[in-house]
Amino acid sequence: MSNLANKKPPSLVALSTVFVLFWLVVAAFPFLWTMWGSFKVEGDFFSRADWMNAITGPVTERQHGGPFTLDGYRGAWIEQEFWRAVLNTGIVVFFTVVISLTLGTLGGYALARSGFKYTFWLLMAALVFRAMPHVTLVSGYLLPFFQMNIWGYLPTTIIVLVAINQPFTLWMLHSFFLSIPKDLDEAAMVDGCTRFQAFRLAIIPVMWPGVVTTGLFSFLLAYNDFTVTSMLLTQENATMIPKINSFLGSTQEEGKVMYAVAAVVSAIVPLFVLILFFQRQIVSGLTAGAVKG
Repeated sequence: MSNLANKKPPSLVALSTVFVLFWLVVAAFPFLWTMWGSFKVEGDFFSRADWMNAITGPVTERQHGGPFTLDGYRGAWIEQEFWRAVLNTGIVVFFTVVISLTLGTLGGYALARSGFKYTFWLLMAALVFRAMPHVTLVSGYLLPFFQMNIWGYLPTTIIVLVAINQPFTLWMLHSFFLSIPKDLDEAAMVDGCTRFQAFRLAIIPVMWPGVVTTGLFSFLLAYNDFTVTSMLLTQENATMIPKINSFLGSTQEEGKVMYAVAAVVSAIVPLFVLILFFQRQIVSGLTAGAVKG
């Protein structure tokens, strides 16, 4: 009887399946189209005569003897030294995530276990700063950075990204810590642990999915940032997104736009790999943060 009650109508199952497939096609199409076009020349991918040229590649075949070419990737990575932007992005992302998570876990734990009323107002102040446009915050750093002659370097950009990201990590990790009963801390301290040892040995292992989830969002903030990195970094120290924008800014030069297309694909692929690798931790972390224990 229960199986019959739980059985869904075939029409509903079919409609749900069609909707999911349609959503996947719509969501994946821009990336798949861009990835396909990255192996073409500009005359095919941006053809005004026939959009089918982007699929068949007649100009690419005429110029390179085949329907595909790696000229876009070769020009971006070697000629335009896109690898430097990738390296700069890796440095900025790594230190932004590590510093944000370190300060966020310590601050979030302290606020979650604090019994003072000012905790709420600290979190509200952090939320206000997080809601402000990034360009508003960055403009306040420009003058002192110029005066101290530290503008254009990666460490200064990391400091600003951490400052922008910290309110978010505090809110996220604070909610995760609230979902963990205080009895766990007290039990660890009864066994002889100090407060910090209880935090490190008893609390962090339990909320590890929450740390991974928060770290991923911090990663995405630093990885995809354009406003901060474009305003605070020189062309030599540019990260991937400003570097791609510099390719797009020179579309009047034949072939340069294909460097941007190849660079976009190069920047997106690691995100897919990262999400697939951490998908289980992300789901469990978001679920843990939504349920207060």
